[in-house]
Formats: sequence, structure tokens, C-alpha cells
Amino acid sequence: MNPATRAGRAPQAGRRTRTLWSVPAPELPCRAEPELFFAEDPRDLARARELCGGCPMRVACLAGALQRREPWGVWGGELLQRGVIIADKRARGRPRKEDVAV
Repeated sequence: MNPATRAGRAPQAGRRTRTLWSVPAPELPCRAEPELFFAEDPRDLARARELCGGCPMRVACLAGALQRREPWGVWGGELLQRGVIIADKRARGRPRKEDVAV
């Protein structure tokens, strides 16, 4: 069954929709370094978010991840944790007691 039909919308005649698998692999940054999009280090996650910026599937990727409530990772340029978008991931370990001057 067509996903657009399932959602109650008929697909537009003559219009092809792009899916993640219809885009050539070199165009998708997540296919080159998939582990980067599920890294623990906040710097790696920031790099993954940057790579999503020019991805042709960015909007569809994020929409699909939110619909599936993906438990973690970078999807469509956003960081997800427990199925919701979060601003940033803190580094592992105990937080500092005092602010550090940058």
C-alpha cells in the first residue's frame, strides 16, 4: 500500500516521490559514515548534524524518524533521544560544579 494513500492523501498523478533508497548512496552522508550518526561524543554528533545540512532527504528522514519514534541518533539534522528532538547531548560523566571560562 502506498504511504500517501495510507495517510488519507492520494498521490499526485505523474509525480515520483523520492525515498531514502531511491537516492544514490554518494548523495547521502549517512551512508558514508553511519556510525557517526549514533556516536556518543557530542563533537561527532555535531559533525553528523552538519553533514545532514545538504542532504536531499533531510526533511523526509526527520519526519520518518519522528513517526517511528527512533530511540536515538541524528536524523534529518536533528538529534533524537527517546523519540523526541533534543537540543544537545551532554558528554558522558559528571557535570562540572563550576562554570568554566571559555
